[in-house]
Amino acid sequence: MTTTVAHTDATDSPYALSHLDALESEAVHIFREVAGEFERPVILFSGGKDSIVMLHLALKAFAPAAVPFALLHVDTGHNFPEVLEFRDRTVAAHALRLHIASVQDYIDDGRLRERPDGTRNPLQTVPLTDAIRELRFDAVFGGGRRDEEKARAKERVFSLRDEFSQWDPRRQRPELWQLYNGRHAPGEHVRVFPLSNWTELDVWQYIAREKIELPGIYFAHDRAVFQRSGMWLTAGDWGGPKAGEAVETRLVRYRTVGDMSCTGAVDSDAATLDAVIAEIAASRLTERGATRADDKMSEAAMEDRKREGYF
Repeated sequence: MTTTVAHTDATDSPYALSHLDALESEAVHIFREVAGEFERPVILFSGGKDSIVMLHLALKAFAPAAVPFALLHVDTGHNFPEVLEFRDRTVAAHALRLHIASVQDYIDDGRLRERPDGTRNPLQTVPLTDAIRELRFDAVFGGGRRDEEKARAKERVFSLRDEFSQWDPRRQRPELWQLYNGRHAPGEHVRVFPLSNWTELDVWQYIAREKIELPGIYFAHDRAVFQRSGMWLTAGDWGGPKAGEAVETRLVRYRTVGDMSCTGAVDSDAATLDAVIAEIAASRLTERGATRADDKMSEAAMEDRKREGYF
């Protein structure tokens, strides 16, 4: 006689976590692990959507207590004004400590030089690594996700950086059963990515579920832009537009936010969360692949910068 055993899908259980609940639980666990294991963690916070979600998770992880970490922003001097305004408003609302590393300061005193193309995103590495060293941060939270770009897909959740803040993919440590290894020598630090396993769609669905406020730049709005290298860039005193680059007003939104000189807008009429989610669900390009010129400088542009200390 053959006995048939009925298998119950775990997702049918009333006690099973939803997809977003599982991602949230993992991220909260990561924040608490770092709080227990490191002495001086810091959260990279730019006012962009991934860092906003990351901060929201940190607030949840330690509520009702305050977040036990400071924030750090590397300001290129070419950031979108509405994003900087949102950053400062968020810091004030939660009584957080914000450290700002200014690329402009490094240019003014000669430690860095402007690039011929005007983009400052690659110039962030030195101010970032200097701030980490000078403020003695031993764990640095970043909002990088594996779905964004192939170099980021190589990162572990806990990613060791040497005394020069450089990354060596060959020194990656296994993270079986969510066991994270934060051991590091003096002078080294660990980059921590709580959103590693999230996708762009997960982030937006979570924003909708949690009713998280975002800068209006992420939703469709009329903006003065010009086209360069197939992308719609915001006109500004950073070096655009050049002769022959016509400025026009278009209905656009931003999928990712970085330096104005290398972050492109996309044509969109998605003015609500539901519309943005539907648009992303139908997209076949990652947000960085579609809108970040700095990732297109070479086939290995991001990995080269990460090896030097960039996020």
